[in-house]
This record gives sequence, structure tokens and C-alpha cells, in this order.
Amino acid sequence: MTTQRLPFPVPDERAHLFVDSYADMHDLVEDLVVPDSVPEAAATVLRTARELLRQSYYCYEFSTVAVMHSLIAVEIVLRDRIPEAGKKPLHGLIKQGVADGILTARQAEYLDYGRQIRNGMAHGQTTHAVMPPAMAVPMVTTSFAIVSELCAASTG
Repeated sequence: MTTQRLPFPVPDERAHLFVDSYADMHDLVEDLVVPDSVPEAAATVLRTARELLRQSYYCYEFSTVAVMHSLIAVEIVLRDRIPEAGKKPLHGLIKQGVADGILTARQAEYLDYGRQIRNGMAHGQTTHAVMPPAMAVPMVTTSFAIVSELCAASTG
């Protein structure tokens, strides 16, 4: 039996297209703060999405995973906020969220776009998608904002 030693992480060569150093990754995500009003299940997912963005310095594809992960947090909160959400798919939750007035049309548009990307990957229609951090950061930021707004509204 041979043992394979994994190399220590080295910056992905594409990382230098958007930052100069790993320290700059912190600047990209420092405003992604999880408010105390966010349930722990969603908060954990958001913190993971934020960390995936930072680590995309070493593995560029992590930025795409961060977007997909941030959508999980939105879905968790929508299920909590929408009465009788049951096992509705995310598409149904988005439509119901708009109908109930807890999502704006713009938020629904963002979520539906992200849902389509997620579904393409989850169902094998898109086998390899790389979303540059410049595109992923605003999408994850939007997920953070939607979760924060939904949780603030439910406590206020």
C-alpha cells in the first residue's frame, strides 16, 4: 500500500487575476458577517461559504462551491419563514416568498439564477463550472443580505 502525501496548498495561478496575496482574500469577505439573528443551521452554512471564498485563492473552483453553499442558507431560512413550506423545491419557495411579500422581485431573480446554476451542477447538466471570485463574491454577498433581512424581519 502506497501512501500519497498531499502537497501543501499553493496559490492557484488564476488567483492572481483578482488579488495579489492571500491576505487580500480577507478584504474580499470581511463584510460578510453573520448577524446574531440568523439561526445556527443557516449561520454555519454562511460561514462555510465565506471561508470557501477565502480558500478559492488556493482552489479557484471553491468560489463556485461558495455560491452553491450560500444558497443552502437562503433555502434554510425560507423554509423557516414560509408557512407550510414542506418539501417544496427551492423554485417553489422563491415563488411563495414573492407571493407572501418576504422576497422582492430582484431577490427572487437572483435566487432563481443561482438555483439554475446549482441545479445544473447537481443534476449533471453542468459538469464543470468555474465562477470567478469577482462574480462569486457579489452572489454570496447577496445570499448573506437576503438571509440577514429575512431573519431581521422575523425577529422584528
